Amino acid sequence: MTLAFEDPLIARMAIDTPLPLHESSRRLRELYPECPRVYGVAVMADLSRRRWWPLSDALVDGRLGAMFDAAVAEADNRVAVTQQLAATLAHVVVGRVVPLLVLEGRAWDTGLENLWVHVDSEGVIDWVGVVDPTLRALPDDPKLQGESGIVALPNEAALTTWVAHRSHCALRPLFDELVAVSGGAISTDAMWHVVGTTVVSAATRVPLLTGSSELVSMRRGQAVLDALVGFGAPVRGVRRPAKALLN
Repeated sequence: MTLAFEDPLIARMAIDTPLPLHESSRRLRELYPECPRVYGVAVMADLSRRRWWPLSDALVDGRLGAMFDAAVAEADNRVAVTQQLAATLAHVVVGRVVPLLVLEGRAWDTGLENLWVHVDSEGVIDWVGVVDPTLRALPDDPKLQGESGIVALPNEAALTTWVAHRSHCALRPLFDELVAVSGGAISTDAMWHVVGTTVVSAATRVPLLTGSSELVSMRRGQAVLDALVGFGAPVRGVRRPAKALLN
């Protein structure tokens, strides 16, 4: 039997106004109850901000470089560390939202300015939060009738394209920075291949965990990949990257 563990950060959330994102994130946490921070996000208004920082700070104050240096000091393998950091960033931005997209036809904003990350005592990212908790959803979503915190996009194509666009805008500068701080240990193309693996892995895993439709899950996952390719991100390639790691 799978045991659920009470996470202290989740337990301390102070939710004044329950929103559709709270419900969706709770369901996502239940996908992996042993490690409830793997899926879903927090709402920053519900939390104290100790050990939280805006993901955009990775580009301006040397945080990503400090994370890279600390990991290299521990592992002494620049390529492996760069691959792992690319996988972490991919999971932070797109790997968390794809399960919600394929399972419920919903998505939060994955734009760089909307995402915050929580780090553990060793400076490793272990949770993600959003400033704006508004969900985008399909027009038949049951929560659209008079409920705040959720808005409709016209159709599935619009939703998957929006997720891909916002994720691409967030990951592109992060990957450029990672190339710079790692001295080009792996290429940006290889980092985008990690994103492709992350999307496929999430779209494949959700039906196994929930019994939901494999067809719907793969269709939505592939639509995100198609849109990313359209935005110039080489998420499909012959060379297989290292397996994406969940943070």
